[in-house]
Amino acid sequence: MQIYNTLSKRKEEFKPLEPGKVKMYVCGPTVYNLIHIGNARPMIVFDTVRRYMEYKGYEVNYVSNFTDVDDKIIKKANEEGVEPSVISERYIAECKKDMEGMNIKPATKNPKATEEIGGMLDMIQTLIDKGHAYPAADGTVYFRTRSFKDYGKLSHKNLDDLQGGNRSLLVSGEDQKEDPLDFVLWKPKKEGEPYWDSCWCQGRPGWHIECSVMSKRYLGEEIDIHAGGEDLIFPHHENEIAQSEAANDKPFARYWMHNAFLNIDNRKMSKSLGNFFTVREISEKYDLQVLRFFMLSAHYRSPLNFSADLMEAAKNGYERIVTSVDNLKFLLDKAADTEMTGEEKNLLTEAQGFETKFDEAMDDDFNTADALAAIFELVKFVNSNAKAESSKAFLEALKQEIVTLSDICGLIVDKKAEMLDSDIEALIEERQAARKAKNFARADEIRDELLAKGIVLEDTREGVKWKRA
Repeated sequence: MQIYNTLSKRKEEFKPLEPGKVKMYVCGPTVYNLIHIGNARPMIVFDTVRRYMEYKGYEVNYVSNFTDVDDKIIKKANEEGVEPSVISERYIAECKKDMEGMNIKPATKNPKATEEIGGMLDMIQTLIDKGHAYPAADGTVYFRTRSFKDYGKLSHKNLDDLQGGNRSLLVSGEDQKEDPLDFVLWKPKKEGEPYWDSCWCQGRPGWHIECSVMSKRYLGEEIDIHAGGEDLIFPHHENEIAQSEAANDKPFARYWMHNAFLNIDNRKMSKSLGNFFTVREISEKYDLQVLRFFMLSAHYRSPLNFSADLMEAAKNGYERIVTSVDNLKFLLDKAADTEMTGEEKNLLTEAQGFETKFDEAMDDDFNTADALAAIFELVKFVNSNAKAESSKAFLEALKQEIVTLSDICGLIVDKKAEMLDSDIEALIEERQAARKAKNFARADEIRDELLAKGIVLEDTREGVKWKRA
């Protein structure tokens, strides 16, 4: 299995630190709003990496954090007049709903930054003791960037070039830094902000230290894979390496994986351009399995363009696989329970060639585009060779192969029967009764249950309207 390592800028054979086990850390979202489709790409990509590793027999310890203390969370909390934890807990719950809709496996652990402050204080003190960090007069603690000789090895940036050219690095408080490139590990509280006690000041951690500590606590000082979007390479992941390796005196991560950006109609996604889409908004138009299929239709290191036309193409592609599985289920219901014929055994051997193609694509730096192409070849083969007179054993083996390969991609193709209209109407009536009784928790539960089954509700003056996504 070959993985492109951002650190070496080349593909390398994957060799885990411990045979049969993979320690993997993926940077998660800052939870101040519903996740957008840009957040969804690394979630889907690295969930698929994990699934393939597990299919290959590895035991994967998969850790992905929630950043639950941040300027944006604090701002939203102040606007609503609530504690920041109210905002973060709300959007962690919403994020988990969207992840379930995208069929993302729950992480082994989803640590929250606010629950790991003790470990952050310990690592910062270690860095001070080793001469890699220093407190300023106001209690801010800075990392002494030049004390780490390998700084820039991930982003392939040179420290002197950074000081000369990148003014954006010179964050507030530079007048009390020893060097303009030093970055914050701990910062003093401001009015109305959450804070924790430390020997330097009452304050909160810098963003970079959070991931270093959470990764160390749940995966150990050295891990196999650290992953995230390419926007995190610098400065976030670069700073994580500096902190972790300076504190622990050993390599931090063996393989660094980064997915490329997602554009919208060939333009960068931004609220100001009006092309900003949440996963929840997409779920009202499409089954989120279509979004997952779309995200996997390009190699994860290639920029991906989101558009209505491409989503329709993804919908058609996904439905081709589902339809093929449905046809197999139809044939299985009527098939004779007999042994496979010699011809069927030969055909099955041929079909397994597509599984080999799938594995070769995934072994080549998780090339999901080619892996999906192998599934399509299998679907075409099945559509041509599965017949009314085929044996049950042959049909079942074909179905199992499509479902297994699709499942590695996180695609649910063996769909349960759709809800009947009468069942939908009954749940809507129950929801209306719950709202009338002011049991809003149950009303929301019903809405979420229907949404999970692809039923979108719209409350209008004329009553509740519904449609299938």
